[in-house]
Amino acid sequence: MVDASNLSLNTATVREQWNLEQCVEGCLRHGFGGIAPWRDKIHEIGIERAARLVSDSGLKVSGLCRGGWFTSEGKITDAVLDDNKRAVDEAVALNAECLVMVVGGIADGSKDLPHARQLVSEGLAKTLDYARSQKMPVAIEPLHPMYAADRACINTLRQALDVCDELGDGIGVAADVYHIWWDPELADQIKRAGKSRLLAYHICDWLVPTSDMLTDRGMMGDGVIDIAAIRKMVEAEGFCGLNEVEIFSANNWWKRDADEVMRTIVDRARDC
Repeated sequence: MVDASNLSLNTATVREQWNLEQCVEGCLRHGFGGIAPWRDKIHEIGIERAARLVSDSGLKVSGLCRGGWFTSEGKITDAVLDDNKRAVDEAVALNAECLVMVVGGIADGSKDLPHARQLVSEGLAKTLDYARSQKMPVAIEPLHPMYAADRACINTLRQALDVCDELGDGIGVAADVYHIWWDPELADQIKRAGKSRLLAYHICDWLVPTSDMLTDRGMMGDGVIDIAAIRKMVEAEGFCGLNEVEIFSANNWWKRDADEVMRTIVDRARDC
């Protein structure tokens, strides 16, 4: 059973209701152990204020969302590398457990998926050089194959871990059940990742039917993912980080009172 102190609120879950200060206050009010800010919420108030706010709260930062987006120009640009360097600096300022990477899809006008994946490896390698110097772990988040074209051309834990093997120390994976639950290699690849490369663990649920491929994620227990089984897999490898709740829900949870959302998360985490 997961209690509230084992939970982290990914700010995307209440992005339409709360700013960062309200997210921090909500986490404290509902007993959450951590928070995972998106960079847009940080930029609304500035990194210095955001870092002070989070530090003063005593909340752990399970991850910063997000770096990446290496591929859209069909080459690695200085602008992308500079933005990823800023993301590393922001993660360090927040004392985050990791910087989560959503790597980007196929370049605009291209159909060359292998080239996109090569660009991702190149961009991660260059970003990792700086991240290592700042002692900030980088976590590749493989996204469901439906996002391969526009959001992430790394779609399985195997693919993400192959990149980790190529690049060496300081890089691992963010395992989001929404993106990986369907994978027939899931158990083997979680075991392959092991404690050292399981840097983040995200939870929500897959609804049937799903009305929107981006903004119709479910609250835990409302869909078909065996969340408890996946949690056992990651914990069997020694993962002891927070369970980060990340729910995109334009027609349901983003329209509800945010405190109701938080109470429901706590109740469902106990059950799922």
